[in-house]
Amino acid sequence: MVTAIVIPIICLYFYWLTKKEMRESYAKWVELKNVPEEAIISGMIVDMNVSKQRYYYYRYVHVLDLTIQSSGKKQWKVKKVTPLMKGSHLPSVNIGDNVHLYGNWKKEFFLVSRIHVREKAKKSQID
Repeated sequence: MVTAIVIPIICLYFYWLTKKEMRESYAKWVELKNVPEEAIISGMIVDMNVSKQRYYYYRYVHVLDLTIQSSGKKQWKVKKVTPLMKGSHLPSVNIGDNVHLYGNWKKEFFLVSRIHVREKAKKSQID
């Protein structure tokens, strides 16, 4: 008699706990795209690595790792993390592009919120 009451209560408790954990992980996953813009880095893209990583069960993130070289020959490690959901906009940059990156510093890298590609100067044609 006791097991007929206790076992369903335990099952309901773990169901509720799992749903709560899934709601929290979804909120954290969506918040990955909201990075405070506290600093700016400008320079040329020297190296680029693109990967798709699992975040939580069936949720994935698009990770863009860049190495940026400034005019002062200093190099920075930069990371842009975008949750992969319907309608998400993935950044399109190439090696050699001059960019402005807006975001904030983490311990060993710069976390990017927005990427602005500077237009290259038009070459004058001599006829």
